[in-house]
Amino acid sequence: MDATNTEIIAAASEARERAYAPYSDFKVGAAVEAESGTIYIGCNVESASYGLTVCAERVAIWKGISCGEKRFNRIAVVVDTEELTLPCGVCRQIIWEFCGDVPVILANLSGKTETIQMSDLLPRAFDSKFLK
Repeated sequence: MDATNTEIIAAASEARERAYAPYSDFKVGAAVEAESGTIYIGCNVESASYGLTVCAERVAIWKGISCGEKRFNRIAVVVDTEELTLPCGVCRQIIWEFCGDVPVILANLSGKTETIQMSDLLPRAFDSKFLK
């Protein structure tokens, strides 16, 4: 793991500490690196109306977009589980939409990491090429 991955994992870990997860107690942090080099963080935010809950990955990406970023190079997701946790289906679609075929860095609080290419998480993805 190079220094760059260490930095993005640390940012995602910090974001995880801010998660609002009073119902599931499943706290997730994410960090996405924009093409500009800026790292944007996000945490999951739960709602008593479960369908309104938002995942950390989407929060991080939307934060970057709201700051004017258009493309991202990679994303890290940090959880406190033994088994590394993959992004949900909705997040996979959003990651593909705004990041494309980027590395997805999975990590837990014990220091376990794995990097998976987005095309392996969402093969044959739906995107704008189908809308033309």
